[in-house]
Amino acid sequence: MGNLRIRSRHQPYEIAVLAAAPLCGVLMLTLNVRPTSVQTSMPAPIQVAWELGLIAVGVGGLLGIVWPGRLSTGLGLELASVLVLGTITGMYAVAVLVMSGRNSLVAISFVMAVTVGSLWRAAQIAIDLRRLARACELVTYEQLRTGVT
Repeated sequence: MGNLRIRSRHQPYEIAVLAAAPLCGVLMLTLNVRPTSVQTSMPAPIQVAWELGLIAVGVGGLLGIVWPGRLSTGLGLELASVLVLGTITGMYAVAVLVMSGRNSLVAISFVMAVTVGSLWRAAQIAIDLRRLARACELVTYEQLRTGVT
């Protein structure tokens, strides 16, 4: 069957961003403070959904990384989280661009790096899940029960 290579689920930059996301979401909700670009460009329900999304992304992604059960479940949680993170950071970049134009290019560059990194990680996870599914098709129940070598 060969070796099954799953990319590390303990990537420091990903973990740092996933840990910062719920912190930002909770602070915006509890302190009722938001970036001006968000307040101006997003309706109030979208702002709240964006903040709740930050919380869900961080908690879900970190939970997926440390998931003690099936690898596929943990990777699935992490995949969903980084896809949503890529989406909501892209939303924020658009909001900043609409409000500040060229003056925001530096800030947008950093925010878009998170978007691109999140989508890149999502692609890696999707490939890993496909490899895992293929490997499971090749292994019989009896091999799993006795231990595959």
